[in-house]
Amino acid sequence: MILIGELINGTRKAIKEAIAAKDAELIRNLARTQAEAGAGFIDCNPGTVGAQEASDMRWLAEHVQAVTDQPIAFDSPNVEALRAGLEVYRGQATPMVNSVTLESDRVARVLPLVAEHGTNVVALAMSDRGVPEDVAGRVGNASRLVEACTGAGVAPERIFLDPVITMVAQDACAALKVLEAVRTIRAEFPGIHITCGLSNISFGLPQRALLNRAFLAMMASAGMDSAICDPLDADLMAMMAAAEALTGRDEYCMGYIGAARAGKLGA
Repeated sequence: MILIGELINGTRKAIKEAIAAKDAELIRNLARTQAEAGAGFIDCNPGTVGAQEASDMRWLAEHVQAVTDQPIAFDSPNVEALRAGLEVYRGQATPMVNSVTLESDRVARVLPLVAEHGTNVVALAMSDRGVPEDVAGRVGNASRLVEACTGAGVAPERIFLDPVITMVAQDACAALKVLEAVRTIRAEFPGIHITCGLSNISFGLPQRALLNRAFLAMMASAGMDSAICDPLDADLMAMMAAAEALTGRDEYCMGYIGAARAGKLGA
């Protein structure tokens, strides 16, 4: 499973303070430890605004690149911040832009940037009408997004479709709707990746980590092959190894066996 390490995000209090104080060591440590834990991408989201966000994105990118060769997922609603990050990116691996949606302004401004730099892209299945409430809406948005991305020259294997996770605390069927949508999207577009902001499902509930782990296994069985998550959560990573073994993505269960030998599966 392709993990996008979510921890360098300015909406988190500690990261907001680190960005404001220019605490490079904290950012470098988070980038390093997430990469060592198995993150395939290191998400960078300054969480600031305007020109400051572009400056902060450049700063984050410089310090992440100083300690890991893993590619960066540039994450911002600010297109200029995305551009600023891509301009200072010097890694060999293909970076990621997070994200494009069907919102008219977003398609018009983000897809040309993705095409220009040849990046991967997270494609959120939402539109000007917001997040769909049903399975058909998610699938329809996903189809239109894949068409828009490929029409702009983005290869299917560079598309990470996010069906948009909503809180099960507000809608008891939220997880079931997403699972059905993922199964349908996987069948229709076998060549793309499917990802999600995993922890969104548990927002507002106690013992969130338990729900996140259970949801990860369910989503893996439905066809998800990527997740935006916390790779430093050892129990989550153990569940991921188990899910990979049980869904046919771990030949001869070698990844699972390796994780067991490394003491990564718990007691």
